This record gives sequence, C-alpha cells and structure tokens, in this order.
Amino acid sequence: MKAGYMTDQGKIRLHNEDSGGIFKNLDGNLLTIVADGMGGHRAGDVASGMTIDELKKQWESTTGISIAEHAENWLQEHILKVNKILFEHAKNNTDCDGMGTTIVAAISTESFATVANIGDSRCYLLNETGFKQVTEDHSLVNELVRFGQISREDAEHHPRKNVLLRALGTEENVEMDIKTIMFEDGDCLLLCSDGLSNKVSEKEMEEILLNDTDLMQKAGTLILLANEYGGEDNITLAIVEFSDSSEGDE
Repeated sequence: MKAGYMTDQGKIRLHNEDSGGIFKNLDGNLLTIVADGMGGHRAGDVASGMTIDELKKQWESTTGISIAEHAENWLQEHILKVNKILFEHAKNNTDCDGMGTTIVAAISTESFATVANIGDSRCYLLNETGFKQVTEDHSLVNELVRFGQISREDAEHHPRKNVLLRALGTEENVEMDIKTIMFEDGDCLLLCSDGLSNKVSEKEMEEILLNDTDLMQKAGTLILLANEYGGEDNITLAIVEFSDSSEGDE
C-alpha cells in the first residue's frame, strides 16, 4: 500500500485553509484525511487544523482495526468527538464563531477501505470497473440534483454551488456518511477538497491516475491542472494505491 498527500494554496486565496495528511496506526494501517476549513478571520484553518491534529493523535495510538465494523465504529466515534471539540472552541472564542470544516477520511487496510465524509470534500475510487465518486456531497446543489430539480451540468455553474448542508463543528450534532469498499491489487483511492473537484473533470482525474508515473507526480499533475484552470480555491488531495507487493509510503 502506497500513499501520498499534497496541498496547495492555489492562485487566488491569501492563505490555505485546507488541512490533511496520511497517518499510520500501531498496526501499520493508514488513516488518510482531507479537511477544507471555513469561517472568517482565518478560523477555517483553525477548524481544519484542529480536526487533523486530534484525529492524528487518536489514530497513531490505535490498534486492532481488522474488520470493517472496527473501522466504521472508529470513524464514527472519533469524528463525533472532534465535532464537539470544534463546536465548543467556536462557542468559547469569538474570533472562531461559525467556524467549521468539511472532512473526508479513509481508513485503509490491505483488504478494505472505510470512508467517512461530511460536506463536499470527496473520495473517488479507481478500479477495474472504472473511476467513480464514492461519497455523496452534502450540499444544496447536490440535493437539487438528487430530487431532479436541476441537472448535473446545471449544478457545475449554479450560483449557490458552495452552500453546504452539513459541516464538522458548526452544530452540536452532525451526521456523517460511512461506507466500506473491498479492495483488490491495483485499486486506487483519491481524496480531495473541492478546489480539485470543481476544476478537474473526472475523466482528467482518471487519466492522470492511470499514467505510468509515481504517486507524487500524479498528485502534482492534478494540482497543476487545477491551478491552470483558475486555481481560485485551495487544492488538497491524497492518493492511496493498493498493491500486495508494496509497503506503506507517505
């Protein structure tokens, strides 16, 4: 199993409010996270940074994640803990009022990955059947698409495209989506913030991931392309490649 993480400020934003990383637990399994922070006065970086710091700390002391149920329970429990931490921090610090973050996180073992998400940061899967999004955006426009009120093409240019229906830390309670995917040798996960998915098409993502280049070159090419298409937002991504013959690589 190989993994790589990359983040970029983009061409317009004054600072990077995305956070993320790839972390190993005591058994060598990986926790991969992308978080896209939001809130005024740089509170977005506080929310995403606190999320990563807390989950990293908890994951690195974890052991015994051997089946999907363990991974699903771990993500549910610890993401909800982080939600409470962020909510209390915002309540007690006026400069962080209203802060929050998206999150997409994947626990990866040699045989499966369990993915949790809140907001519109995404996880994609590349396998022998093709390339597809495996998370569902918690956004206003995605609800309009789901209920047939607008097309997917309309959604790409909708004026309220960035309105989220769920975020981590903005409410006392939050719901997340969790699913487990079984893996075979050669499969690949791509986690990213909307700074990538709003700019680079799924077809382009697939072509780059299929390129015969190393993992970090693929990550760099994806970020370069998002910046070439405008780079209006921070761009963050992580790639996990599954191979029986590979060792973890961060």
